Amino acid sequence: MPQRCSTARGREFGEGVRAAIKASGMPARRVAELVGWQEAKLSDFLNGKIGCTETELALLLGVCRTPVEERDHLLRLRPATHVKGWWQKHGSCSSARLRTLVENVREAKTLTTWHPHGLPAFLQSADYLRATMLASPNVPDEEADRRVAAGRELQEVLSGGGLQCTFYIHEQALHLPVGGDEVHVGQMHHLLLMAVRRNVTIRILPTAVGAHAGMSGAFTRLTFCAHEPLVVVELENSTLIEEDKDSVEGYLQVVRSLDRAGLDEERSKMVLLQLAERLSTADSSGHDRLSPGALAVGAPFPGGHRI
Repeated sequence: MPQRCSTARGREFGEGVRAAIKASGMPARRVAELVGWQEAKLSDFLNGKIGCTETELALLLGVCRTPVEERDHLLRLRPATHVKGWWQKHGSCSSARLRTLVENVREAKTLTTWHPHGLPAFLQSADYLRATMLASPNVPDEEADRRVAAGRELQEVLSGGGLQCTFYIHEQALHLPVGGDEVHVGQMHHLLLMAVRRNVTIRILPTAVGAHAGMSGAFTRLTFCAHEPLVVVELENSTLIEEDKDSVEGYLQVVRSLDRAGLDEERSKMVLLQLAERLSTADSSGHDRLSPGALAVGAPFPGGHRI
């Protein structure tokens, strides 16, 4: 299928309008009549063949009784649906639900994520996710349950099996006791459960590699069947959707470098298994825990295996 020239803004706008019409409970023909359009014009508009004026869009959303917040969001998107690249500013902290990320992940063919110092949200247990939120000075406590639910929604996309996912994780992230020892052990077992899924590949970057291509920070790269790839960079209080061809290609080069430097899939699974075993048997004081860096320098694990 040929790739269409589309943007993240344009796709979110189109999906938002279609959802508004569906939520109205009226057939498309009736909506078109109330707006003063032919049904064919509404169809062409929804398929991106023609545009509309701000007044026409406001009338359409009014007819559909679209909630004010969503109406205003779609009105802001309308004049910029052709613009590639999108820096979304969220205020003092990121939104509980990253709508653009969720919608693009649902449509993606492949997902590749790199995280240098923690675990990506896609792989976090509920307790790990909650602990990371409690550690943030900008996330309101009353939003904890909502944010955990949003994280689970994002993870559910992986359960279908159609999206092929590769996660590159730095070794040191595995040793960070987020939420305490019990949550740490639970998170390691959660990673093992995720690692055996047919559509999930986990690759670990050893500490001994030293300087590496991913030192600039975490990102998620998505590819699609019908349009060009994009990169999502989540920051403290904003999200960058990168669609420029050269910029996206730059991130691909980072992925290729991480691929060369990281442990392969089977060795990464072995590391996860052995680290989970070591953490599970460690005493409450933390003795007998594997030190960061041991994976790459050949330190023995239970059973005498070496990495």
